[in-house]
Amino acid sequence: MNMRVEFARTLILNGTFALLSACAATPATDPRDPYENYNRKVQSFNDGLDDYLMKPAAEAYRSVTPDFANRGISNFFSNVDDIGVIANEALQGSFSQSGLDGARLLINSTVGLAGFVDVATMLDFPKHEESFDKTLAIWGVETGPYLVLPVLGPSSVRGLGSAVGDAALNPVTYLGLPVAASMGSGALSAVDKRADHLAIEKIASEAAIDRYDFFKNAFLSHRRYAVEVGDLREDDPLESADSDDSQTKEAGN
Repeated sequence: MNMRVEFARTLILNGTFALLSACAATPATDPRDPYENYNRKVQSFNDGLDDYLMKPAAEAYRSVTPDFANRGISNFFSNVDDIGVIANEALQGSFSQSGLDGARLLINSTVGLAGFVDVATMLDFPKHEESFDKTLAIWGVETGPYLVLPVLGPSSVRGLGSAVGDAALNPVTYLGLPVAASMGSGALSAVDKRADHLAIEKIASEAAIDRYDFFKNAFLSHRRYAVEVGDLREDDPLESADSDDSQTKEAGN
């Protein structure tokens, strides 16, 4: 399933959850989020940055960019991201999938005009999403608590290492581009991605009673979906706590 569709579905489901939770008693501190006070301040900063910079830029970008051009630009950056996907699949030991995505990259980079046209998907080489966060999970690194990063947004303690790893696997890092060109490429990519999520952000703003909880639960649900592979499944500290309480009650009976 397309990851954007999955993420949108997760946002909607967690919005519904937030609405229902508003009628319940205030829960105890979320064990997944011991840094909540800090995280809320960072999210407030990020929301302000988005309101005054990213969202207006994304809206302006969408208003002047034809749909076919917007799709082509998104495809181009998606094709660049496939280099990191291929590397992460190899690091995860998925050499067969890494080879298939290598073929996808080659097709789109040549026949697809540097990736502006997603020819590979038409030829049944679907897009995959892999990150260094999943690679670290497979290597046994614990996810750690929920953590909101300045500018980057929802993440985890492990996500700090993931951000460094993903930057290291980004080919733009090694192209030796002038600073202005490198920053321009990064800004265009960020604005393009923000424009693609304008509709999702509208859903979040209209549905969320607590915007912070809305995005936190959406991120945690999406993260667990993103790292699941084979027998690997992220542990949820909240579920673990509930399970421990149930076992204690059963033992007492």
